[in-house]
Amino acid sequence: MAYKVLISAVAKKDLIWLPVPVGKAICRELSTLAGETNPKIHVKKLKGSSEPSFYSLRVGDYRVILTITNAVMIIHVIETGNRSPVYCQY
Repeated sequence: MAYKVLISAVAKKDLIWLPVPVGKAICRELSTLAGETNPKIHVKKLKGSSEPSFYSLRVGDYRVILTITNAVMIIHVIETGNRSPVYCQY
């Protein structure tokens, strides 16, 4: 059973401003991740994050900050961006 990917308004805005090849790569990686039976093995858990836990998906020099909810099989994309500034809030 596949996970459903929800993209927040902030993440949609971030994706629009990214270079087109990077945006396509991120979308491709998210769809691949959604098809996995255990997507948590392909992402890095961020230290210091409480409930819900935040994870980072690496796509080249860019990072996708997301949460994974197993009970309802949802991957919620919080933010996307270059690896340096995207970690500041998480």
